[in-house]
Amino acid sequence: MLTVDFDLLGVREGDLMLDAGCGEGRHSFECIARGARVCSMDMDMESLRKARYTLAYMKTSRQAHENGAYLCQIGDALNLPFRGGTFDRIICSEVMEHVSDDHRACGELARVLKSGGRIAITVPTLISELAFDALTCEYFTSPGGHIRKYVPRRLAGILHANGLEVYGVGFKHSLHTIYWMVRCVVGLHLNDQPFTRGYRRFLTLGMGSRFMERVEAFFDHFFPKSIVLYAVKR
Repeated sequence: MLTVDFDLLGVREGDLMLDAGCGEGRHSFECIARGARVCSMDMDMESLRKARYTLAYMKTSRQAHENGAYLCQIGDALNLPFRGGTFDRIICSEVMEHVSDDHRACGELARVLKSGGRIAITVPTLISELAFDALTCEYFTSPGGHIRKYVPRRLAGILHANGLEVYGVGFKHSLHTIYWMVRCVVGLHLNDQPFTRGYRRFLTLGMGSRFMERVEAFFDHFFPKSIVLYAVKR
C-alpha cells in the first residue's frame, strides 16, 4: 500500500534514497523493486526488523531489481545520522504528525537531500483528523500518537522555509479514513473487534485490485486520509 507516487517523485534506478520513518518498510520495498538504493530508517526496532526481513527476502527471491540495495538503520528524524547532501530522493510518510519539532525534522531532511533532489512528505489530512478527534478522545491522547493537525499551507510553508519548493500534491487512502472512523467508534484499543477485523480483511483483499484502486481514487477527492506534498530542493 503506497502513499507516495514514485513516478511523480521521479525515482530512478541507482538513486540513493532515504525512507525516513519507514515503519515496516512498504515504501522501501518499492524502492528496491525499482533498482534504487534505500536506507530504511526508523526508531522502532521491531518494525525495522520486519522491514529488513522482507527486504532480504525480496533480494534472495529475486523479487527486487538486480541493482536494488538496502540498509536498515535506527535513527531519529530530529537528528539524522547522515552528511549533508547525501540523498537523491527522500520519503517521509506519516511521521511529521508524531515528532516534537516538525520544523527541525524538516530542516534535517532538507539538509541531507542533494541540491535538486526531491522529497515526498505525507501527513494525515485535516478533515480526517477532525473526524477522528470528534469521534473519540483516545485518538490524540494515546501514547505515541498524533500531536498536531496539519493545514496543507502550513506544511508547505515549513518546506519553503527550509529551501524546498512544492511542485506536486496528492491525496490518498479514503477507504482507510473509514477504517479509522470504525476504530474510533468501537474503541481504538479494540483492534481485534469483529467489525474492525472484517473491514481490515476487506482492505487487504482489495490490495492489488485495479477496480478497488479506481474506487478509492474516486473517493480520494472527498475524504482522503493522507495528503502528499512533493518538493524539490533549491
